[in-house]
Amino acid sequence: MKPLQLSPETAVKLAEKLNVPLEQLMHMPQHILVQKLMELEKEAENK
Repeated sequence: MKPLQLSPETAVKLAEKLNVPLEQLMHMPQHILVQKLMELEKEAENK
């Protein structure tokens, strides 16, 4: 599995948002990353 294709700026912002280390974010499977982003989106809508 290849690493995610993210710009460094995007990767840093995502790591901060998801509260995970950058290293972990880069090795996260894409479907899990998408799932976490959906959860963040739902939380944002509920505020």
